[in-house]
Amino acid sequence: MEKKTIQTVDEYILQFKPEIQTILNEIRTFILSIAPQTQETISYQMPTYKYYGNLVHFAAHAHHIGFYPGPNGIEAFQDKFLGLKYSKGAVQFDLNKPIPYDLIRAIVDYRLKENTRVYHGKLEQKKK
Repeated sequence: MEKKTIQTVDEYILQFKPEIQTILNEIRTFILSIAPQTQETISYQMPTYKYYGNLVHFAAHAHHIGFYPGPNGIEAFQDKFLGLKYSKGAVQFDLNKPIPYDLIRAIVDYRLKENTRVYHGKLEQKKK
């Protein structure tokens, strides 16, 4: 059986149970409220937000929401991940606990600044 390719964030969210849809919609709305300049798309078959490149991704799993801010987004906030599972490029938010929106805000703000800094740095290099 061929797996369906997801084209939109709405399609992605609708494939889950209603209680998971609620969480995913809340995360989506929250990211867009703090980073309205981002482009919302699907990448790696999960909701993705881009601003001068990939900003963050998120995805629902059986027992957690995976939040993917890339290696520098994880490294900058490792000390805030007490009690959370994380790896080089991802952190897991347990579905049985409140989603840490303050942490998401801090990571998204950091990634916005980082992507902007890198983008403008590349522009400066091209001028030389």
